[in-house]
Amino acid sequence: MIETTIPPHILLLAHGSRQPDWARPFEAVLSSLRRARPDLSVELAYLEFMQPTLRAALDTAGAGGCRRLDIVPLFLGAGGHLLRDIPQAVREVQTRHPKMHVRVAPAAGECPNVIEALAAYAQQCAGDG
Repeated sequence: MIETTIPPHILLLAHGSRQPDWARPFEAVLSSLRRARPDLSVELAYLEFMQPTLRAALDTAGAGGCRRLDIVPLFLGAGGHLLRDIPQAVREVQTRHPKMHVRVAPAAGECPNVIEALAAYAQQCAGDG
């Protein structure tokens, strides 16, 4: 039975880049969420090129006794990473930390609020021309 009174550890997940400045918007999301919900444990991880990696962040959480972890993919769509790579990393970490329950949320771009925000942004850009 999973303890439902303990808030989950939130792991924001971005793809990663060789360009350090690329991460700024994701770091801003992390900061905003931490300000809005100081009661949550929230971290940011990357699939590749940047640290911490998804696997490292999962292992750190598991080694620290985390029982509930929600991965929030900050991706626009569900491609190969969400369909194959992330589930594989979750399966691997759960063999090492079987008491940690991991849930993977849908890609952020599938959320109606994100779709509306992107449409509003596109409309704003079209008006700027």
